[in-house]
Amino acid sequence: MLQALIMLLLVAAGATALAVQGRYDAQRTAEDRSLAVAETFAHAPGTALALRSPHPAAQLQPATEQVRKGSGVDFVSVLDRRGVRITDTDPTLIGTKTGGVGRAVMGEMYTETFHGRPSDAVRAVVPVTDPGRRVVGVVTAGIKYSNVGQVLDRQLPMLLGMAAGALLLATGGAALVSRRLLRQTHGLGPAEMTRMYEHHDAVLHAVREGVLIVGGDGRVLLANDEARRLLDLPGDADQRHVRELRLGPGLAQLLLSGETASDEVVPAGDRLLAVNTRPTAPYGGAQGLVATFRDTTELRALTGQAEVARSRLSFLYEAGVRIGTTLGVRRTAEELTEVAVPRMADVVTVELLDSVLRGEEPSGAVREMRRTALRATRGGHPVQAVGEVIRFLAADTPMAAALRQGKAVLVPDLRCAGDWRAQDPEGARRALDDGLHSLITVPLRARGVVLGMVNFWRGAGSPRFEEEDVAVAEELVARAAVAVDNARRYSREHALAVTLQRNLLPLGLPDQAALEVASRYLPAESGVGGDWFDVIPLPGFRVALVVGDIVGHGLQAAVTMGRLRTAVLNFSSLDLAPDELLGHLDEMVTRLDTQTETAADDDQVPLTGATCLYAVYDPVGGHCTLSRAGHLAPAVVDPQGRVSFPELPLSPPLGVGGHPFEAGELELAEGSRLVLFTDGLIENRGRDVDEGLAMLSSAVADADLTPEETCRALVETMLPGHPSDDVALLVARTRLLDPACVATWDVPFDVEAVPRVRGEAARRLAEWGLEETAFGTELILSELLTNALRYGAPPVRVRLLLGRTLVCEVADGSNTSPRLRRAATTDEGGRGLFLVSRFADLWGTRYAARGKVIWAEQRLEGASEPDPLALLDVLGV
Repeated sequence: MLQALIMLLLVAAGATALAVQGRYDAQRTAEDRSLAVAETFAHAPGTALALRSPHPAAQLQPATEQVRKGSGVDFVSVLDRRGVRITDTDPTLIGTKTGGVGRAVMGEMYTETFHGRPSDAVRAVVPVTDPGRRVVGVVTAGIKYSNVGQVLDRQLPMLLGMAAGALLLATGGAALVSRRLLRQTHGLGPAEMTRMYEHHDAVLHAVREGVLIVGGDGRVLLANDEARRLLDLPGDADQRHVRELRLGPGLAQLLLSGETASDEVVPAGDRLLAVNTRPTAPYGGAQGLVATFRDTTELRALTGQAEVARSRLSFLYEAGVRIGTTLGVRRTAEELTEVAVPRMADVVTVELLDSVLRGEEPSGAVREMRRTALRATRGGHPVQAVGEVIRFLAADTPMAAALRQGKAVLVPDLRCAGDWRAQDPEGARRALDDGLHSLITVPLRARGVVLGMVNFWRGAGSPRFEEEDVAVAEELVARAAVAVDNARRYSREHALAVTLQRNLLPLGLPDQAALEVASRYLPAESGVGGDWFDVIPLPGFRVALVVGDIVGHGLQAAVTMGRLRTAVLNFSSLDLAPDELLGHLDEMVTRLDTQTETAADDDQVPLTGATCLYAVYDPVGGHCTLSRAGHLAPAVVDPQGRVSFPELPLSPPLGVGGHPFEAGELELAEGSRLVLFTDGLIENRGRDVDEGLAMLSSAVADADLTPEETCRALVETMLPGHPSDDVALLVARTRLLDPACVATWDVPFDVEAVPRVRGEAARRLAEWGLEETAFGTELILSELLTNALRYGAPPVRVRLLLGRTLVCEVADGSNTSPRLRRAATTDEGGRGLFLVSRFADLWGTRYAARGKVIWAEQRLEGASEPDPLALLDVLGV
């Protein structure tokens, strides 16, 4: 097919070339004829004279027509020097101007292919000159382009016939040659033949496996280089009978049998050959056999060793997977014994330093260890039990030698060795009586420091340890040592983190009367985290509730939590509104994280992304103000047990910046419960937030639950044994201050109102049975109210609150805060706040949306009135 296509292309190319050549020859013939006619007419006698006559058209038109008809051209035209036709074959063109004759006017004659009116043509342009060689006109003669191709059209059938004949002859010849080649090559094409010879050479010279082809008569037809080497064949082995080659009776019989064999090992000289034989009849035509040979002499010798090595590698791989699955030191030691018994030894013991068991850095003294793990194939073993102290007192024991040398010590036969009996002869005797006969002792070392000791014992029915077993034991113990050291370091860090977090979290809930509070903190399975809570008493019997969450886990997260909790405590001492407090906290977080980035401390846990919920509850009326930064809203359980999640304004997490913080307001009935929590309580790998909130609602819906019972129910319902994230939980049940314990006066903005308010306050104190504190309270009220009226702004309000303490509050519309100072003896004022600080146990200022509140708090129990004379002394009066 390919040959026929090539022939077709060659014939087509030849025919095309002939057609192009024919067209070219026809055009050249037309140019020559046109030039001859034009030149003859231009040089004819009388042509130049006629052009000078008054009527050249009348004289030349008949002559041009006669020349056209007699010469075989399509047109003859005579032009003047301007290119205007004087005569033309087409009378309608006489008097019209033609282009492209400028060269002839200059005296040049030429031929060209003309395109334009009246038709495309091959024409000749010849100047007409007078006897003085001056051009007086131009003669053009030509043949239309359409008539030029008629010559080729007449020749084309003949060209195509010749091409078809040539194609038939070439195709027939190629078919005959191909048929003969196919018979000779058994149907293989050129590509197959080339590939077959390449494979033949590869088999003969490149393949590293012997190949031998034996004919049906037992003679060698082909042997490659590797077969000649393996069988030690002579150079003239081809066409010789197999029995003449001295291959050995077994191999010769196999080659002559014609039977199929697969990886049959046969001796050949000093080699062991793996032989494969297959008959050639189904594939090669004639009866015969092909055999392949592979030298397995060294492979057989290494097979046993490879199997042992594979088993040991498999054992070490399994050990790497099974040891260190937990971060417990004791459990890691137990995993080592579980892996080693019974595959490595019959009895395995692990001793560790007490400092390692405590998670501390290994001590320098290694003469005393504690047995931490023990495993044996059967009970009743003679070795010391777990928990006992193992001492290495005798310097000649294998254990002491291993510790001294820092590498494993092998005792192949304990019965013949005496040094290991030096420390405990009676224990050694019991071990021998029990059948223990071989020992490998390996120091447990990590980072160049001894952590403990591992002993491998083999008993009756097991072979003794060999040198190869020592390498396996050392590798096994080395892997276990890394796991033990990791567990030790984790235990130390975990203990530090837990201790630190316990000290950073509230050690106890503060004593206050506004809320009944219970709390829980549960660390994550992976260790402590950054969740925290706080309960902060505020002036006026108010209480702040805080819950927050730091990104990350571990010691750094606990430290970061402590920093943030301390900041909240400091900001709360300023008695800020919740949204304002979170605003200050957000600025602080941004500033601290900027400093952390500048310090480039990779271990520092970032503060940005931390969440916080800050709520302030006022028992006077049950009003609660809350603000949150990226934190979940609390659950509110009313006294009837209905659970709701109030829609509170949500601001971005701390450190994000760019957004103001907003506060939400709640009015809580007495006996309501506020449930504040972190996301670890409701969200885990098995459930999303919505499912968690539904479970929480179900767990706290019982109206009779106390805060402590609520915490217990939530932990039991919501949390698995080992939560994936740490959890902070705070439950508070509200109480209201008895309205009878609240007294409020709106005071006119006039200092003359001070005595009246002081008198009414004294009467209310008498009603409350607080006559003993009346003097101090009246003095505090007078000073604070006078300051508000003198330096503040309306409206002015006075409030007395009676609880565990007595609180006096004076509010006014000014934002100016008074400042405590010591007045000089000559000053007329400046002693009021000093007196307040002496009579009150606590006092301070808090700012409201409009104005400020100055408050003072007095203890009721154990309080005594200050000695007036002593006060006058202190004031310098």
